Amino acid sequence: MSNYKKRLGKWGENLAESYLIENGITVIDRNVFTPHGELDLVGKEKSGIVFFEVKTRTNQTFGYPEVSVNYRKQSHLVQSALYYMQSHPEETGQWRIDVIAIQKPAGAEKPIQIEWFKNAVQ
Repeated sequence: MSNYKKRLGKWGENLAESYLIENGITVIDRNVFTPHGELDLVGKEKSGIVFFEVKTRTNQTFGYPEVSVNYRKQSHLVQSALYYMQSHPEETGQWRIDVIAIQKPAGAEKPIQIEWFKNAVQ
C-alpha cells in the first residue's frame, strides 16, 4: 500500500473517531489486528459493542467508499469481530458492525461527506 493511501486511511480513521465521539460513541480500541483481518475502530454505546470499518475516498473512480466492503471483506469483519469478542470476555452483550464512509473531494470548496451505515454487515 502506498504512503498516500496509508495517510488517507489514517486521516479518515481520525475523522471517523471524532465524528463517532460527537455522536455518543466511546471509542475503546483502534487498529485491532486479528488472525482474520483488522478492525479499524471499536466503540461502545448503550446497546453494546460496535465494530467500525472506515472507508475513505477522494473520488468516485471506484465507486462510493461503502461499496468496497464486499462479501469477502464482510466475512473477514465478522470473523474479526467474533475473535475480538472471544478475546475480551469482559465485553458481554450485543455487538454489530457498522461502516463509516468518508468522501474527501479534491479542492477546499467541496465539503467532506461522512455517512454512517449502521448494521452494515450481518
